[in-house]
Amino acid sequence: MTSKLLWVAFILAALTLSITFSLQPDQQKVLLISFDGFRWDYLYRVPTPHFHYVMKYGVHVKQVTNIFITKTYPNHYTLVTGLFAENHGIVANDMFDPILNKSFSLDNMNIYDSEFWEEATPIWITNQRAGHTSGAAMWPGTDVKIHKSFPTHYMLYNESVSFEDRVAKIIEWFTSEEPINLGLLYWEDPDDMGHHLGPDSPLMGPVISDIDNKLGYLIQMLKKAKLWDTLNLIITSDHGMTQCSEERVIELDQYLDKDHYVLIDRSPVAAILPKEGKFDEVYEALAHAHPNLTVYKKEEIPERWRYKYNNRIQPIIAVADEGWYILQNKSDDFLCDRQPWV
Repeated sequence: MTSKLLWVAFILAALTLSITFSLQPDQQKVLLISFDGFRWDYLYRVPTPHFHYVMKYGVHVKQVTNIFITKTYPNHYTLVTGLFAENHGIVANDMFDPILNKSFSLDNMNIYDSEFWEEATPIWITNQRAGHTSGAAMWPGTDVKIHKSFPTHYMLYNESVSFEDRVAKIIEWFTSEEPINLGLLYWEDPDDMGHHLGPDSPLMGPVISDIDNKLGYLIQMLKKAKLWDTLNLIITSDHGMTQCSEERVIELDQYLDKDHYVLIDRSPVAAILPKEGKFDEVYEALAHAHPNLTVYKKEEIPERWRYKYNNRIQPIIAVADEGWYILQNKSDDFLCDRQPWV
């Protein structure tokens, strides 16, 4: 791997830790937890004693490679299906399916439309088909009916529910009379605060410390419930994050007639649907519009990204260079975002 690719990989690398204990086959239990947007270097930005405790007594994977694109829903669905986005169908946080003639957006209730999720089978369904039980605390997609099934136990997504309450549910399910053998736990930070503050901000220090304290709380509760020595714990994340600046913004409406296209998904990879008869015009206008923007026709997307063979991938995608941000126009919200490369 070239030094440039190594650098990109380390920028993107999410944290994966695991503790594996010697268990009898009939005792195997797994808890998968994701701290959204936990960039690889957050471990060393401030003291993180609880993460380092896990690293000392478990296994620390120094680097993982995200799928393309590096956003929350595609990567979380990859974690529970083992598939690339073009295969599992959750290709972005915001999508349009021309076959179904339906849209999918985190801002709307249409994320609960089962048809978007059924190009793959997530692990909780596989687990239940094998005769076991599963429990999910806010993991993306677990409150959606997929292939006519929900997890055995699950929480409807509600960002206001505390980490402690989510942990309490997981503990309850693992210790019930009919205990689960698979648990999934999701927490929105440090992603939420990383977008608002910027990942390189000194103000991220207290956010990272808080995540470490939350991990410490989880460990404490697992030990109290006598689960610590009988549970396989995997701690991971979905993507990293790159510092952005309002001085590094690409505004699409400076180059395109806003009536000629629909922006389906936003930075750092813009998914663009040209209006009927406007494909060539839109592509030619964007192809050399900005030195920090690379534009691809769908059929020209690099094979190594595994992001081409799905109807929900739009006819044109525009990829911003590291640290650059794509807006449709200045009325859009500006937030630091994920590094787009894989």
